[in-house]
Amino acid sequence: MTPSPTRAEVVAAAEASIARGSKSFAAASRLFDPATRDRAVLLYAWCRRCDDIADGQDHGHGMTRVDDAPARVAALSALTERALDGAVVGDPAFDALRLVAAETDMPRAWPRDLIAGFALDAEEWQPESEADLLRYCYHVAGVVGCMMAVAMGVSAKDDAVLDRACDLGLAFQLSNIARDLGEDAGVGRCYLPADWLAEFGVPANNYMAPEHRPALVAMARRLTDRAAQFEASARMGVRALSWRSAWAVLSAAGIYGAIGRSVASRGAGAWDRRVSTSKGAKLGFIAAAAWGATLRGRGAVVPRDAALWRRP
Repeated sequence: MTPSPTRAEVVAAAEASIARGSKSFAAASRLFDPATRDRAVLLYAWCRRCDDIADGQDHGHGMTRVDDAPARVAALSALTERALDGAVVGDPAFDALRLVAAETDMPRAWPRDLIAGFALDAEEWQPESEADLLRYCYHVAGVVGCMMAVAMGVSAKDDAVLDRACDLGLAFQLSNIARDLGEDAGVGRCYLPADWLAEFGVPANNYMAPEHRPALVAMARRLTDRAAQFEASARMGVRALSWRSAWAVLSAAGIYGAIGRSVASRGAGAWDRRVSTSKGAKLGFIAAAAWGATLRGRGAVVPRDAALWRRP
């Protein structure tokens, strides 16, 4: 029988994971109240571990092309189901999910939706249209926004707030795709919709070639423009959050939003070196977010623009 780790031990392991995996999320998570911060880092640790297993990474670094992707997804799915059943898994990240699931009213369908996104990658899936791309973004990031919202105390039945939380995940993922086009091409992945590629006459298997750089800039700007739309929608959801949670969410929106804005501003040089946000810039976004959280107002969140893509 696997010995049960203490909650403090699982939280400590999750904090170590976030410190290695995402300086931006680590910075934003410090702004939560202690109880919310624990749940946020526990959830992050599980998401990070699943991503690492699926892509053969180490805390988000060194992505490689793996030969056994379907088997990896099956393994992390089995571990996730054990955690959702309340069993001690023995892997700190999956025990982190066990704790978050027990402490919130998170629907079991949401962790499964995330794993479905990893399954798409394992199948070497590529989007045919923008709607396909957004469906993928929901699975690998939008649903994480929903899970994070529940970790902050949002009801799993509050669709208006959850839609906004999903929007923030979509915004983050679209910016990340724009930033990582070169890295993804290196492992044979293409998240640019096939109809966009056809429009510009760019082959999916060689979109990083120098002769395609002007078209790539145009498509990357589409990604970042869409990210900005979803980010703007997401910011309307902080009315439902406590001041500290709103501060953290607005900080993350500013920090991650800067990635997309930087990709767009760099044009053809966007992929010469990895786009990141400096420590000074992070502090600036955190300070601005504190003021934004103060001015946000409280109350019900109105339903979002029906023209935006809708989560399942």
